Amino acid sequence: AQLHPLLSRLPLYDAACQVAQEVAEKIQERNRYQRNGESSAKLNVIIRSSLQNLGEKIDQLRDLLLRAVSTHQITQLEGDRRQNLVDDLLTRQKQLQASYKNEGPEPDVIRSSLMTGGVKRGVTNPWLLEESEETRGLGFGDLRQQQRRIIEEQDAGLDALSSIISRQKQMGQEIGNELDEQN
Repeated sequence: AQLHPLLSRLPLYDAACQVAQEVAEKIQERNRYQRNGESSAKLNVIIRSSLQNLGEKIDQLRDLLLRAVSTHQITQLEGDRRQNLVDDLLTRQKQLQASYKNEGPEPDVIRSSLMTGGVKRGVTNPWLLEESEETRGLGFGDLRQQQRRIIEEQDAGLDALSSIISRQKQMGQEIGNELDEQN
């Protein structure tokens, strides 16, 4: 996550962004280990611990933000900006948790391999591609379970997006009400 200039002076926000970046790197490393058949147990422990640490930092940021807004240390507009940044971190945390639980390549990796797989092999008909390693050997029930998990991850992302959009709608309505009152 990129730092927002208004939050760049907050070490807790910086630390949370750093932890999120480290978790993403550890998940990629774990996935690489798994593809090579190496043990990833140590990395799983580190990732789980780091995800918990990230959750605690996000909770602390929320508390600090709530206090700053309620005691008028910052303006409502600044509070809303910071809330959006905290929401972005929360969304990132949910994505990282989903990637961690998936214990496979991140969705972006899967998507890019699906899009380029036919071109790399020189096959133009996507139905002629070999079955991927992720699904090879899985039964119908396992495939359905994998599909449900992917849908749940997408639903979690949509829920986070929905809350951000509803807050922006509320902000827009409040701005409109304030303009009406001022006029």
